[in-house]
Amino acid sequence: MSTTEAVDATGGGTATRIREAAIARFGRDGFDAGLRAIAADAGVTAGLVVHHFGSKDGLRRACDARVLRLIREEKAKTLTSGTSEMLLTQLAEVERFAPLVLYLLRSLQAGGELAAELIVQLTTDAEKYLTAGEAAGVILPSRDRAARARYLAYQSAGGMLLWFTLHGVGAPGTFRTAFRQYVDEVTQPALELFAQGLLVDRTMLDDFLMQVPDPPEDGSPSAS
Repeated sequence: MSTTEAVDATGGGTATRIREAAIARFGRDGFDAGLRAIAADAGVTAGLVVHHFGSKDGLRRACDARVLRLIREEKAKTLTSGTSEMLLTQLAEVERFAPLVLYLLRSLQAGGELAAELIVQLTTDAEKYLTAGEAAGVILPSRDRAARARYLAYQSAGGMLLWFTLHGVGAPGTFRTAFRQYVDEVTQPALELFAQGLLVDRTMLDDFLMQVPDPPEDGSPSAS
C-alpha cells in the first residue's frame, strides 16, 4: 500500500489530521515550514508525523495527492454535469477552495522535482476529466486529447501563478479575498472563450495542419 493509500484509509484519523494541517501550513509559510510546526498544528508529535509519512517529502507527496484529488473531483463535477448549476454553486462558495489553491501556488513557486511532478499529474488529471466531459457530451472532442489537456493545464496554472505574482499572495487571511477577485476577473472571459471560441473560422488550423507531417484526422469537415 502506498503512503497516499495508507493515509486515505485512515479516514478522519491522525494521518488525515496531519495531512490537512500540513496543507494549511505549507500554504501559509511555504515548504520551508518544519515538521514540528505541522505537528503542533495537528496536535501530535513530530515523531508521529515521521511515523505516518516517513519524511517531509513523503508528507508533501501525500498533500499533493489530496489537493490534486479534490481539484480533479470538482472539475469533473462541472465538466460532466451538462448544466450550469454545479458551476454556479462552486462560484458562489469559491472561497472554500482557497487553502487548496494557496497550497498549489506555493508548490509552483517552489519549483523543483515535486513541483514538476505536480504539473505532470495536473495534466494527466485534466485529460481524464476532459475525456469524461467528452463522454458526457459537454466537451467537444479533440484530435489530440493529451496535447489539449497539457495546454489547458499550463495556461491555467501559469495564468494563476502570474496573477498572484503581480498582485502578491498575501497572508492567509487576505488570500481568500484575493482568490475571489482572481476568479471574478477570469471567469467571464474564460467561459466566453470556451463556449464561443475566438476565431471566426478554422482556416488557420487547417493551414497549420497542412504543414504538419501526417496530421491526425478527427473526421471533422475542413473549412470552406
